Amino acid sequence: MWRSPPKQETQGLMQEFMMENKPRQLRDIAYARSGDKGDKVNVGVIALNDAAYETLLRTLTPERIKTHFGEWVKGDVEVFPMPNIKAVNLLLHNALGGGATRTLRYDVTGKSFSTAVLRMEVVD
Repeated sequence: MWRSPPKQETQGLMQEFMMENKPRQLRDIAYARSGDKGDKVNVGVIALNDAAYETLLRTLTPERIKTHFGEWVKGDVEVFPMPNIKAVNLLLHNALGGGATRTLRYDVTGKSFSTAVLRMEVVD
């Protein structure tokens, strides 16, 4: 039966990887999940370690997120840091063309936003 490696071993490998391979996109240092609530999209971005969390805070600003999504997000962007779990919660207003029951978009529930945010270039 497969078992995941101990947390300490995983963190050590990740730190080694980060030192050898400078992250280019958020997908190199974080996981994400997204969903909808009306015409708003909620995206949770979870850092792989402490250093990655600091990079998330530098990278995920309302201005950068708004620029990254362009016409996808017509309203405000709110960013909520969650240092206790090394994560950031993003709230994107007016991002679904009216909401799941009104929009003509293929992704009516905003699930693709998590993948899209992980494609953002990181800020060193």
